[in-house]
Amino acid sequence: MAEITGVTKRTIDYYTTLGLLKAERSPSNYRYYDHSSIERIAFIEKCKAEGHSLEEIKKKVISRFSEEVDVLELRLKIQGLEQDVTKALEQLKESDPEKYESLKKNISSESLSLIQSLLLLLH
Repeated sequence: MAEITGVTKRTIDYYTTLGLLKAERSPSNYRYYDHSSIERIAFIEKCKAEGHSLEEIKKKVISRFSEEVDVLELRLKIQGLEQDVTKALEQLKESDPEKYESLKKNISSESLSLIQSLLLLLH
């Protein structure tokens, strides 16, 4: 990210700490940024060049990117939930195949459709 944007890693970490950027954490604690972070960093740097304080910039970022943040956070939560459910189902399948099959039968087709629709909307 630093190489692409021309901003130092330390600055990117600082922006993340301030809440100007959102990052996903890998299992080894590395930060991963989505593609929109490039636009966000450019916006932050432009505001800084115009003489705005970081507090002012934070308000502008929240205003400009608020919907994007909500969608990103929702996407991350759904992905985490999907992983949790998949792990739980695999464990149940191994430990109690009958309960697993019963659970599969009890999940309504409407629920599955809703989950699939949400995933499609967020990708």
